[in-house]
Amino acid sequence: MSLAAGIAVLKAKLRTLPNAPGVYRMLDKRGDALYVGKARSLKKRVVAYTQPERLPYRLQRMVAETVTLEVVRTHTEVEALLLESNYIKRFMPRYNVLLRDDKSFPYILITGDHDFPQVVKHRGARGRPGHYFGPFASAGAVKQTLTALQRAFLLRNCTDAMFSSRTRPCLQYQIKRCTAPCVDYVTKEQYGEQVREARDFFSGKSRQIQQMMVDQMQAASEALDFEAAALFRDRIRGLSHIQSHQDINVAGLEDADIVAAHQEGGATCIQVFFFRGGRNYGNRAYFPSHEKNLELEAVLASFLGQFYDNKTPPRTILLSHAPEEQELLAEALSISAGVRVELSVPQRGPKRKVVEHAVSNAREALGRRLAESSSQRKLLDGVAAAFGIEGPLDRVEVYDNSHIQGTNAIGAMIVAGPDGLMKNAYRKFNIRATEVAGDDYGMMREVLTRRFARALKEDPDRETNAWPDLVLIDGGLGQLGIAVEVLAELGIGDVPLVSIAKGPDRNAGRERFFMPDREPFSLEPRDPVLYFLQRLRDEAHRFAIETHRAKRAKAMGVSSLDGVPGIGAKRKKALLLHFGSARSVERAGLTDLENVDGISKTVAKKIYDHFHDEG
Repeated sequence: MSLAAGIAVLKAKLRTLPNAPGVYRMLDKRGDALYVGKARSLKKRVVAYTQPERLPYRLQRMVAETVTLEVVRTHTEVEALLLESNYIKRFMPRYNVLLRDDKSFPYILITGDHDFPQVVKHRGARGRPGHYFGPFASAGAVKQTLTALQRAFLLRNCTDAMFSSRTRPCLQYQIKRCTAPCVDYVTKEQYGEQVREARDFFSGKSRQIQQMMVDQMQAASEALDFEAAALFRDRIRGLSHIQSHQDINVAGLEDADIVAAHQEGGATCIQVFFFRGGRNYGNRAYFPSHEKNLELEAVLASFLGQFYDNKTPPRTILLSHAPEEQELLAEALSISAGVRVELSVPQRGPKRKVVEHAVSNAREALGRRLAESSSQRKLLDGVAAAFGIEGPLDRVEVYDNSHIQGTNAIGAMIVAGPDGLMKNAYRKFNIRATEVAGDDYGMMREVLTRRFARALKEDPDRETNAWPDLVLIDGGLGQLGIAVEVLAELGIGDVPLVSIAKGPDRNAGRERFFMPDREPFSLEPRDPVLYFLQRLRDEAHRFAIETHRAKRAKAMGVSSLDGVPGIGAKRKKALLLHFGSARSVERAGLTDLENVDGISKTVAKKIYDHFHDEG
């Protein structure tokens, strides 16, 4: 059909449309939904589609394909919004923002229909009596938490049928994951106390429960009952695993979802973090399908409507951006939840910090998706065009360094090609020259010299694909100068060199690129090629840091806590009593560390920075 024919169809429908709220569906010649929309006034909204000069090209195409219009009248605009979200998920119209991955979330259930409650993973309708904890972002997160929960509270996970048929304890009792109520090793009252402790822990009384176990462990140790003390130690480790917040805990934030969005290169990633009972139950990334020019606020609004169409929203939803029709959305979600739901965009303080953390996750997830997509060859061709390099790029090498005040210095090389990241080609370089450790220029000189001297020795005629088509260096003009000198000294003059430096205030999106014999330049902020180069740089940075940390941990010897400045025997004991192991201390979030007796905020920050530095 033509645009004129589509407009004629809509004008014919206008005569019978009411000035009332409702939902409309545009259908193509096959009867498939092209678009689903809601309106406060159906007539006024559809009139807008009959004025093509005011429509973007995307909507002109949609109108041209429309052969009929169907409407459903509602009592209020809020009802129309709820129905619109339902219709979009049901009909999947291609001109709408579409949330394709919308599986239900798993929960942990402590059953309430048995004298000795069972702890299990649960998904779907909450028809079984008991206490539900969640949602968790993934089945893997539930599995890990269940394992830790059994270690901490020794609750059974067997079926009721298996429970009733046991005549002796199963393996779960042998590995200290259950107290064997099936064979009366504990009374109903004793097991009930275990269940109460688990429920209290999930209901926000985690510190009290953990302190109680610490006291019991110390009492058992003083009484020389080392077997009991070891049992409490293992239970504390289980609690420590469940409590790990990864520094995204917010005081006073009990039940809330954090919804953060990032948009680059015409694509959007939305990260959802789940907080329940003051704990982080994980996060999941979504990549809604939409037109590349659609504004983030519109994408976020449509996402929220569809996401909560089959889920009960919490009372608080913290957002990175204000969605379109925010107040209407909040009213619709409140109706769905049966309680008042608040949508807010925090501007400062701890809540803003947790939202920024979620935005960072969205940015990284989108970068991975773009870098690993089927458009890899197109992106590599775009890189070649941006840097004026002839021929296809089959091997791009990216270099970065990592150290702390010159110690455990590491150089790192990652490699990307037409099939994505080539991790089997990654290389690490332990910096040998002690006089250059800590000197970024000296470290880069050593790394590049070793890399290309070896290439000349092993493959001087370049008969293999081990030679790069492009070398990308994390740094500015100084790092580029070092690379030029190294290759000149080795007699290599045909390997393209580019250095990438962050822009003012280290803003991603304002990077400056440096090449020999060319003025520094930048790429357009929304250019997918720029985003691809950022991801390559970030992957090199990640690999360098992880390699450096592994080397540093190995050098520390017996305990990773021994190398933390300001941590003596007394504080080390307090940390180990609280978390159960040095490894749990390493994984702990800043807020968790601050909660340890004898650890001030300043000391907690030192400990956290020691294990999470970005150097």
